[in-house]
Amino acid sequence: MKYSYRFFLRAFIIAFLTSACSEGDDMDYNKNGLFISGTEAVALQKFVVDDTPATYTVTVQSTKKMDRNITVELALAPDMVQTYNAHNKTNYFPIPDGAVELVNPQVTISAGTALSTSSSVKVISTEQFEEGRTYLIPVTIKQVEGNVEVIRSSQTIYLYVSRIMQFWAVNSNANASSNYVFPDEKMVNLTNYTIEFKCYSNVFGSGKGDGNIKRLLAIEGKNEECANMFRFGESGYDAHCLQWINPSDAGRYQSNTLFQTHQWYLVSCTYDGSTFAMYVNGELDGTTTGEGKYLPFQRYEMGMSWGGYRNSQFFSGRFCEIRVWDRALSASEIQGGMCGVDPNSKGLLAYWKMNEGTGAHFADATGHGYDMDWTRTARDDRENGVMVDHDYSQFIQWISDESNKCAQ
Repeated sequence: MKYSYRFFLRAFIIAFLTSACSEGDDMDYNKNGLFISGTEAVALQKFVVDDTPATYTVTVQSTKKMDRNITVELALAPDMVQTYNAHNKTNYFPIPDGAVELVNPQVTISAGTALSTSSSVKVISTEQFEEGRTYLIPVTIKQVEGNVEVIRSSQTIYLYVSRIMQFWAVNSNANASSNYVFPDEKMVNLTNYTIEFKCYSNVFGSGKGDGNIKRLLAIEGKNEECANMFRFGESGYDAHCLQWINPSDAGRYQSNTLFQTHQWYLVSCTYDGSTFAMYVNGELDGTTTGEGKYLPFQRYEMGMSWGGYRNSQFFSGRFCEIRVWDRALSASEIQGGMCGVDPNSKGLLAYWKMNEGTGAHFADATGHGYDMDWTRTARDDRENGVMVDHDYSQFIQWISDESNKCAQ
């Protein structure tokens, strides 16, 4: 048993030294090393907060049983959030002042044991939390009584606050399918960009190659040039695959993910100047090339608006959280925005949360002036290349039920 214990500890330490977010120490396995429990694989941990107060237990461990009592002082370290973001390309926020406290910050590892008494992180209130922000609580080993080493790579645990949030979404209506074209002065040529949206489908086509197209939306130029358009059910492909029409060399990308009905998905599509990449729920789905391409962003299309195709290519489902960025997001940034993002995020050009719940006005949460009013839409309804103004505000439908929940 003694050999198994030492073997386990040795493998255990090697694992967290190579995977944690900080630089590792050179360890002498004949010496004691202290670390915060749970950081041996990864220092970032989820802290689920359904209601307040909510607590998360924190303990300290030693790589060996102690031969005497050891006192360890823990501390909240909000200043470490900025360093963590810079190192990991994330966008977490320090928890607001007064919203969290550390209970029993001094813990003890008793002689003959390797595990300390418990401390706990307590979230007292979420009233100061801002929508779209994900909060991070670093808890670190501040001080140790006696000459005992601390393993730097596991000295700090980073708790990201996960909340269950209810939200509104637009319920698809074929009669609402139309375009909103922004004024010429709002047109922006995006040489690097990210397009994101959340979608939920009620039904897909019958299978591969049935050609039962269901079109969600498009972000494009004023005259549909350099379009980034999204649809299911293109002929020759599985009806559960999402097709991204884009300015890449191939002109399109077909998802490897098979989307399922009655599930919410965050779709994130990036272009970094040479590569188009699709992410589904924060995971890379695949890439295609397209060096030197751009997006003359000036137009948003809801559904399929051209001529009589509004019904034949109708996407039956829900959508919300449509975002246009002027840069390619990293995977970690995308994963941090599963439920929403801070409207003041770097590079966020336009952001339609579509959470109004009433009316037909979609506010741009960034304040950059890309508000959309569905009383003032336009579409080519005669299939002759002429855009005709239409008020389709009466067809905007809202929905918020048990399916519209998100765990950040």
